[in-house]
Amino acid sequence: MDDLHPIARDITDLLEAEGCWHETFRHEPVRTSEEAAATRPGYNLRQGAKALILRVKVSKKNKFFVMLVFPADRRFNGKAVKVYFSARDIRFASAEEVAKLTGGVEPGGVPPFGHFFGLPVYATPELFAESRIVFNAGDRRFSLAMKAADYRRLARPREFSFV
Repeated sequence: MDDLHPIARDITDLLEAEGCWHETFRHEPVRTSEEAAATRPGYNLRQGAKALILRVKVSKKNKFFVMLVFPADRRFNGKAVKVYFSARDIRFASAEEVAKLTGGVEPGGVPPFGHFFGLPVYATPELFAESRIVFNAGDRRFSLAMKAADYRRLARPREFSFV
């Protein structure tokens, strides 16, 4: 794992310390959820946990970043997100912002554990419809699968429906 972003080791260490079942996959670099799903034997796109970092602008002086996590076969509803945060505007974090917030993780490799980066995590309840989830864990070449219930317990996301 020495060739991967350090967050990959941090996540696997957390899961091992907590006694959580998990499995890992090494694969060619992927950028999209569809590409990632094709590299994970035994898993489908719906089980993919897509983690996006958004900038939320409530007012001129109140702007902040959040992480949204949802099934990879769905799209998030921007209007629902804006309503939830009472936001004037939302936008994807730029590649530069993602790198700065995550210590160099590239878009497409961001894991759904925002607390490692000081980001609040919001998950849609639909994510927990599957017993297992799978996601890129800090690197576009490394995926990790775990029980959805363990993810909910460890990541402690705030939940609202935004897909």
